[in-house]
Amino acid sequence: MENTNERTSANSSTLSSFKGNIYLVGMMGAGKTSVGRLLAKRARKSFFDSDQVIEERTGVSIPTIFHHEGESGFRAREQAAIADLTKLDDIVLATGGGAILFEENRRSLGATGFVVYLKAQVNDLWKRTQADKNRPLLDTENPLSKLEDLFRVRDPIYTALADLVIETGDPNLQIFLSRLEDELVKARVQ
Repeated sequence: MENTNERTSANSSTLSSFKGNIYLVGMMGAGKTSVGRLLAKRARKSFFDSDQVIEERTGVSIPTIFHHEGESGFRAREQAAIADLTKLDDIVLATGGGAILFEENRRSLGATGFVVYLKAQVNDLWKRTQADKNRPLLDTENPLSKLEDLFRVRDPIYTALADLVIETGDPNLQIFLSRLEDELVKARVQ
């Protein structure tokens, strides 16, 4: 029987030799931030979340930015943050769900790193986001319908941009992370 500690250690050492940036894209609730933090630690890279960078720069929450500047104001800030973050080396970046809507962001991400689409089914996304009040795009009369609409538009864009698409259906984060590490190493070797 395989020793998981040895496997994690082997993955970590292999993953730490993964040169370059890793960018996580996907819908809100896909797990980009949670996975990104752990992945960065195992890969010995710095972790950034574009939404958190925007909040640090402005001193206010994402919903507050949406309230005062609308989605277009937020997207302009997001574009500036991604432009800056993609100039860094050896990072793991969790992008906002809508970052891929803009060609400039897609170009920056695709040209400067390895893009991983954390793909989750809408029902799973709904379970993970329905109680979260920090999701301004879901602050509508029918948030599930809005989530479905967002997925329908964004899924093909994520897929086209990604160097690797991986389903996030596994409820155990450590098992999912090991699977992701294996896929990253395989993808980098090919």
